[in-house]
Formats: sequence, C-alpha cells, structure tokens
Amino acid sequence: MPLHLIKLSVGTETVADLEYWIDQKIKAQKKRGVKKPERVHTTRMVPKRAEELIDGGSIYWVIKGQIMCREKILAVTPFTDKDGIHRCKLALDPKCIPVWPRPRAAFQGWRYLEDKDAPRDLAKAAPGAANMPEEMRRELRELGLL
Repeated sequence: MPLHLIKLSVGTETVADLEYWIDQKIKAQKKRGVKKPERVHTTRMVPKRAEELIDGGSIYWVIKGQIMCREKILAVTPFTDKDGIHRCKLALDPKCIPVWPRPRAAFQGWRYLEDKDAPRDLAKAAPGAANMPEEMRRELRELGLL
C-alpha cells in the first residue's frame, strides 16, 4: 500500500497559484536549455520510508488550511548541496490532482499520510466538482452542500 506525504504549500492561495508556480518553474528550466525539465521539490530531510513513497505515493498540499490537491511522487533522491548540507529532491508529476478538501492545521516540515487516511480525488468523490471554481467549492463545503 502506498504511503504519502503532506506538506504546506507556502505562498499559495489556491490550487491555481500552485499550478502557475509549477508551470513557471518548468518554463524557466526550458529557457535555461534543460532538455528534460522536471518538477522537483527539495526538502531538508530524507524520508526514511522513501521506498513506500515511490510505490504509488503522492505529496498532498495544504493550501489556506485545507488539503486541496496532490502530486504523484516519482523519485526520492538524497544529495549534498554546495554548502555540504544533506538534502533530498522529490521528483513529482507536475499535474496537480484536486482532492476532497479536508481541514488541516499548520505544521512545519512534512508528515507521513497513510493511504487509508488520504483524501479521495475530487473527480471520484464528487464528479463535476473539480470543474467548479475553487472558491465556489470552498463556499459550498462551508455550507455543507458539497
């Protein structure tokens, strides 16, 4: 069974903001001549359960206090940066998949998320809801209608 990570998406207000940021990073790599641009998120710590993460796991992003979307984890690669600090690159599928929103309090770093506890993809949980504007989904959820 896959294992997931959950992390705060700092500086984003919406899933669209995160998608825009990802798109800009990919475009910048292409502009620099990177032949095979990739979506990478760098962390300070190497996940001890990396094998479980790359076996179908995703990183779930918390935006404005709610788990809102996920990206599939493709690889976990430890490395040492130019200052000699050990870090880790998470290679991600750049496609953000909206999930059924779930409140989540702020925390530092990342946390593991068991598959049984992960929110369902929005397209499966509420067909058609993924096509609604995010703000409308938030309002409908607060009213208990979604």
